[in-house]
Amino acid sequence: MTTPPLADRLDGLLFFPVTAFGPDGGVDLDTFRAHVRAGIDAGAGAVFACCGTGEFHALTPEEFRDCVAAAVDEAAGRVPVLAGAGYGTALAVRYARLAEEAGADGLLALPPYLVVPDQAGLLRHYTELAAATPLDVIVYQRDNAVLTPETAVALARTPGVIGLKDGLGDLDLMQRIVSAVRSAGLDLLYFNGLPTAELTGLAYRGIGITLYSSAVFCFAPDIALAFHRALATGDDTTAHRLIDAFYRPLVELRGKGRGYAVSLVKAAVRMNGLDVGEVRPPLSEPAPDHLKELAAIIERGRAALAPGAGETR
Repeated sequence: MTTPPLADRLDGLLFFPVTAFGPDGGVDLDTFRAHVRAGIDAGAGAVFACCGTGEFHALTPEEFRDCVAAAVDEAAGRVPVLAGAGYGTALAVRYARLAEEAGADGLLALPPYLVVPDQAGLLRHYTELAAATPLDVIVYQRDNAVLTPETAVALARTPGVIGLKDGLGDLDLMQRIVSAVRSAGLDLLYFNGLPTAELTGLAYRGIGITLYSSAVFCFAPDIALAFHRALATGDDTTAHRLIDAFYRPLVELRGKGRGYAVSLVKAAVRMNGLDVGEVRPPLSEPAPDHLKELAAIIERGRAALAPGAGETR
């Protein structure tokens, strides 16, 4: 049986697992496998291994390859597995080929390292990356990799580039990109890739972008799935309740420390009963007071899911 194209398989909640480290600081593949397996069993639509939440920046090429292979093995074809590919073009190509060897279905092209390229440089980078393997590529727009609508159109014409994940949050720019690509008679998949994408889910839905990555799914799949259902069905009452009780406080807590978009998620996975270890340097663990605040926010989020939550009497 022929496998459908990756673009047709990317649906539902997109799961970005953390990478588990053992007490010695090395990758704990058994725990990583358990984390990936639990996410797929909970209803993930796809697994994005070794990306931002998975501390791509902190992994050796060998660790990267082993983690991607483990994710592919756990998925067993049930959902697609994509892997990060970043740094400069030569290294991004190397990681892409390692991901291909490990059996990944596609790539998330992370921003190039350190430099601030112009539009021609970005286009060349992504074109060379897409040509390096048969894997489909989703370009991650954020930080030093921000596209003009014209460059987005050129990428939409590039064989192998199937999507754009937006981690910038400029809705005016995203609307212009969507319009330009559509006006050119082309198509891309668009993703809300902000660190806690649910907070802006209603706004992105307004410009037709409904796919998003959910860091919350790593540690509270029940909350993440409830919000996803509410967004998909137009149940804005439930969406607003979860935003007010959980997502807004979580984003405000995330803003209290550098690297919290990763370290808070990893701490929350540990709170949920799976010891995935601490983040690797140069990231640091959250402050103890912030961990207490995180636990309280998760508790309030689950309370907002209870029958009758939000009802006035």
